[in-house]
Amino acid sequence: QVHLVETGGGLVQAGGSLRLSCAASGDSFSNYAMGWFRQAPGKEREFVAAISRGGSSTSYADSVKGRFTISKDNAKNAVYLQMNSLKAEDTAVYYCAARTSYYRISPYNTADDYAYWGQGTQVTVSS
Repeated sequence: QVHLVETGGGLVQAGGSLRLSCAASGDSFSNYAMGWFRQAPGKEREFVAAISRGGSSTSYADSVKGRFTISKDNAKNAVYLQMNSLKAEDTAVYYCAARTSYYRISPYNTADDYAYWGQGTQVTVSS
């Protein structure tokens, strides 16, 4: 099992940047593929970005492609989401998620793929 804690959320103006961090504890972090999801008020949770166990493969939602970057540091047991050129529509609670991935090289893009979730961190972008 792995325990996840997100930090780095906050209030930022449109066009600004934030870096979210997700610290993992528990099982061997290098065995886990990671993802970021978000949920805005009144909306379903949606995929944002994902990264493979080793960090060599990433995927992004079309809405954030070119603006957000996901990265994974197995030595620090952490995954990050660098968010640039933020827009008002990026406002949401952002969740970090993890699942074991022993054989698959590609990331996982759907919420049902993930077994472990953090508590979320609020990101608010003012226009």
